[in-house]
Amino acid sequence: MYQYDKYDQTMVEQRVAQFRDQTRRFLAGELTEEQFRPLRLMNGLYIQIHAPMLRVAIPYGLMSSKQVRKIAEVSRRYDKGFVHFTTRQNFQMNWPKLEDVPDILAELATVQMHAIQSSGNCIRNTTSDQFAGINANEIEDPRPWAEIIRQWSTFHPEFAYLPRKFKIAVIGSEEDRAATKLHDIGLHLVKNHEGEIGFEVLVGGGLGRTPIIGQQIRPFLEKKDLLSYLEAILRVYNRLGRRDNKYKARIKITVREHGINHIRELVEAEWVQIRDQLELNQKEIDRVKSYFTEPEYEADAAADESYEKALAEDKAFARWAKQNTFAHKQPGYRAVYVSLKAPGIAPGDVTSDQLEVISDLADEFSLGE
Repeated sequence: MYQYDKYDQTMVEQRVAQFRDQTRRFLAGELTEEQFRPLRLMNGLYIQIHAPMLRVAIPYGLMSSKQVRKIAEVSRRYDKGFVHFTTRQNFQMNWPKLEDVPDILAELATVQMHAIQSSGNCIRNTTSDQFAGINANEIEDPRPWAEIIRQWSTFHPEFAYLPRKFKIAVIGSEEDRAATKLHDIGLHLVKNHEGEIGFEVLVGGGLGRTPIIGQQIRPFLEKKDLLSYLEAILRVYNRLGRRDNKYKARIKITVREHGINHIRELVEAEWVQIRDQLELNQKEIDRVKSYFTEPEYEADAAADESYEKALAEDKAFARWAKQNTFAHKQPGYRAVYVSLKAPGIAPGDVTSDQLEVISDLADEFSLGE
């Protein structure tokens, strides 16, 4: 999984310190609610009817057992002993005290987690297939590309106050487990006729009160042009997106009102102007990829026949394995689902005790991830 470098860690810690001061000033009456609102939203904090809600990003859906234990610890100490996992690879704490939020963020920063741009009218957490990086059928691991987008979009001054929130998802396999067609921008790693890998780009998807399926704006985009093309789309949206009605402010409405062909023409015209300025070179791509460390898989795991034997001898286990495990790229391994849809419990809710059990299982059986 991705490992922070010194810059990443310093940036997150400085952001916590900044928000701590902003929260102090608000509680002291030095900032009005109107002034504090955009500041807290850019740090994942909502003020709801009964209590604040803090949303924390899980980039591309991957966590270590150490991070999960820390979530259990802070939810027990600062909340009601449970958190809620969302469908877009975040988790939420629904009952923290406002004055405790900076301390929560500081605790999470010690395990390389943050809430930066997890809410507000900005580019949100970039999501991916939950099996990204271990899927045997991937054209290419999409996680480094999600990380490249994260680094480009974080604190981007031009896109800090968009007409509305903006969500991007990227996948590397044919099966769309990330629901890219329901995102503002969906990116599919694909091969062209020459066998080169690039991106199919979709735009204008979304759910909410007006669900719309995203449309293809470009069938094939070279890797080196990823950021420049995303920037062109965002610039067009920033100009055309409505700010008079939040229910009509998403890019899906912009695309529907102007038509995909007109939007494509505007994006291509903008792209021509900025294409060379944001070109991704191989050195930068390799730099980001180098921060993704592979687990220490057992070389002879495939030689162990106990799993196949259990499937053959235990029908109940075979039925469970069929429904709750997924093929792994590494021979001798499987990915295992943990359902958060228990009867009588809100889907996505999990207690601190359960999180600690999951952490223990990950350490014992899943190389700590």
